[in-house]
Amino acid sequence: MTRLSCDGAGLHGAVRAAIALLEAHVEEVNDLNVFPVPDGDTGSNMIATCREMLAEAERVSGETADRIATALAFGALMGARGNSGVILSQIVRGLAEGFAGKRHFNGLDVAHAMSLARTTAYGAVSRPVEGTILTVMREAADAAVATAERENDIEAVLVAATEAAADALRRTPMLNPALVRLETGERVVDSGGAGLVFLLQGALAFTRGEVEVPAGPRPRPVPSPTPAHVSAVSEEFFGYETVYLLEPRPGELLDVDAIRAYLERSGDSVNVAGDARGVKIHIHSARPDLVLRYGLRLGRLSRINVENLDLQSHDVREARAHAFLGAARGEAVARPVPVFEIRGGPVERAAASTGGNGAEPALVGANGGRAPLAVVAVAAGEGIAAALRAFAVEGELGISIVAGGQAANPSTGELLAAISEAPGEQIIILPNNPNVRLAAMQAAEMADRPVRVVPTRNAAEGIAALLALEVPGNGIANVEPMSAASRAIQTLQVTDAIRDASIEGTKVRKGQSIVLDPDDGLVAVANDSVHAVVRALDALAPGFELVTLWYGDGADLDEAERVARRITQARPELEVEVRHGGQPHYRYLVAAE
Repeated sequence: MTRLSCDGAGLHGAVRAAIALLEAHVEEVNDLNVFPVPDGDTGSNMIATCREMLAEAERVSGETADRIATALAFGALMGARGNSGVILSQIVRGLAEGFAGKRHFNGLDVAHAMSLARTTAYGAVSRPVEGTILTVMREAADAAVATAERENDIEAVLVAATEAAADALRRTPMLNPALVRLETGERVVDSGGAGLVFLLQGALAFTRGEVEVPAGPRPRPVPSPTPAHVSAVSEEFFGYETVYLLEPRPGELLDVDAIRAYLERSGDSVNVAGDARGVKIHIHSARPDLVLRYGLRLGRLSRINVENLDLQSHDVREARAHAFLGAARGEAVARPVPVFEIRGGPVERAAASTGGNGAEPALVGANGGRAPLAVVAVAAGEGIAAALRAFAVEGELGISIVAGGQAANPSTGELLAAISEAPGEQIIILPNNPNVRLAAMQAAEMADRPVRVVPTRNAAEGIAALLALEVPGNGIANVEPMSAASRAIQTLQVTDAIRDASIEGTKVRKGQSIVLDPDDGLVAVANDSVHAVVRALDALAPGFELVTLWYGDGADLDEAERVARRITQARPELEVEVRHGGQPHYRYLVAAE
């Protein structure tokens, strides 16, 4: 059936159908992971990103194609998780650029939008690799343009794009040698590309009338960041924290610089993230009514949240007063590290750990002040998070921890929220996972102050990077020496194989312990973790003297000590330190230096 034109409702319905089909096949996409470790989360990251973008679209349901597309792009941007989610968010951003200013659209518009999506997707990665979602997007866009120039029909364009995408997906194993099922040697298709094909197939099925419009999800409440701590010394005035999303009126654009300038005159802790088609605003001020009124003059507000910081301050002062009285009576008093919540898990404002001498934690950024530098570090496991927090220096270096890691990648929006609340004039991000790096870079580009990313691949590299940081002094100029220090150590990750496999010619059975390097290369395999770690250390480059053994899920202190003793028996020249990491999925994280 010829379909020459479509509107916002049609775009919204097609996206709902696309996401519904991907959701039905999430595990199929996850199962395309070629490595036998518990981190095959491409499908999960893509669907998490899709849910966030659809939630934004639901808030403007019934609007024009332009408004729907803008909401989709903003939701995808803020909700992007993992490398696959970030690339998908850039695809959606390109599509939104193609629909800019359009109440309705035709086949040529769809083709142009897909062409822009191809460009933004390739621009999202520094070294594009063929045989991935990028290839699938490129060939879908090429087919869409070629078809639209012959036949300006939306359905025909989507048919051509979907068929080209599916064909490109089938050829990904020939273009990318990494796409080999390790247990059988069988070639498999790219998981991100498969997710994109499902999205296209869902949109096409809706356009053909083959599926009903799925009911839109009810928007989930999103907690706004709240201050990490307030002063317990005096009765300062903190005012109100106001957070909202602002979109311009139809046919208009926002002046982001002017908005930021006005808000900076109106309060502090100002963060304006986004672009001319939509921003997220965060401010602490005495008059939230004026902040909201200002936004209403410029456009439409959504996801509004206002918190009374003075009430929170009062609660903290009361708790600290009780703690002080307890200490005066000689009672043991626990001093919790302040925590605030963002989507996806806790973000902890760092304090240097209290030592046995009863020293106060080094709280950074009291009363809204900022240290010269802060580090936002992604960490999974309470032991690793505590080790990272211990680098905080009062008045000089703040540390904020974002909960996340393998199979739990924080989104761009969550990282941006952490940056917004980080107590530093300049920010360094430690992603501590290859699958968080792109989201970290995307958040850095959107931030309201200088932000740099040190591309650490695990928490051990993150700790090595922090050891090279000069405080006080160079601010984000520390990035280069920190990057060098993170790669100067050798690290290993120990986990259990989740299925039989043949990795680089080495047979691995389900349940065996496997040791991987930071780039997921196989280093050693054994029936138990003790022998696996010892064999892996023998495979490392010589010259290291200290081995730090961070134990996590599947291990306990007794087993870790056995591993340490076995290492010293086999390598008496080595010093071995056992630390509790608490990291999920990996029994041990090993650092050799």
